[in-house]
Amino acid sequence: MAITASSAWWFLPFVLPICFYVAFTDLSRMKITNQTVVVLALVFVVVGPFAMPDLETYLWRLVQLGIMLVLGVLLNAIGAMGAGDAKFIAAAAPFVAAADIRLIMALLAASLLAAFVTHRIARATPLRRLAPHWASWDQGKKFPMGLALGMTLSLYLILAVLYGA
Repeated sequence: MAITASSAWWFLPFVLPICFYVAFTDLSRMKITNQTVVVLALVFVVVGPFAMPDLETYLWRLVQLGIMLVLGVLLNAIGAMGAGDAKFIAAAAPFVAAADIRLIMALLAASLLAAFVTHRIARATPLRRLAPHWASWDQGKKFPMGLALGMTLSLYLILAVLYGA
């Protein structure tokens, strides 16, 4: 992994609760709030200078946020992705080392599969009664991507703590 274990340690205590909140709100309301993605981005802006090995790395990671925001807006405009999902991906982008793109894509694929299967099983079984008013149960083909996106970023940082550079 290109991200350092030290960087991951700095970010993990702040990012993990945000990822859980994103998963919860997307499951319960089918919404990732603007405030949540702003807080995630602010965590990087505030903690990043302490966590990054140098200023250049920090600034390049901020560029990643901008690039992913533009791509996310475009994907949202063509209907390929929800606006909250696009904003979350942009806010999460600075936490990921660019050299780890293959790893993050593999984690995203695995998280998507696990989240989708788990959500569909829960929706079709009595487990649904544990949270009967969640909006995600009645969305037809729509899926709360925040569950998979939050899982992906959380797993990435946890793995970085364990196996980071």
